[in-house]
Amino acid sequence: MTTTTVYTGIPAQGAKATLRALAPPLAVVAGLGVCCAVVWVGDPTTPGGFLPVCPTKTLFGIDCPGCGGMRMAYSLMHGDIPAALHYNAVSFVVVLLFVWSMVAWTTGRLRGRAVTSWLHWRWTPLVFSVVFVVWFVIRNLPFAPFTALHV
Repeated sequence: MTTTTVYTGIPAQGAKATLRALAPPLAVVAGLGVCCAVVWVGDPTTPGGFLPVCPTKTLFGIDCPGCGGMRMAYSLMHGDIPAALHYNAVSFVVVLLFVWSMVAWTTGRLRGRAVTSWLHWRWTPLVFSVVFVVWFVIRNLPFAPFTALHV
């Protein structure tokens, strides 16, 4: 059995080819669905649940760039955009970028050729790194208005 890439330049035609093209994106969506179900049931906005606490927050007492991410996801699943942005605005943007890249990946698999998304831009790694570090620093500054970013 030989393995070939789905980016052959030929669009997926027929049920079998379409299913083969959609299987990996559907697997990712299924995995995310399980994670979302755990977060939904665990309700990270209520203290004392079974969901883990951020080790950076526990060990060092500071907010890491991902702190509030589960609460952001929980709020987002409940349609509470202001609360989601309060818990972690950068993670909210990352979720939007992830949706964009999933759509591009799935479309590319169906079309038989890669579809360019934000992941293919030249400056993406640098910009992502700078935003990550700046977010880490400003949300831990101990004076107003930055104390409002603590979660």
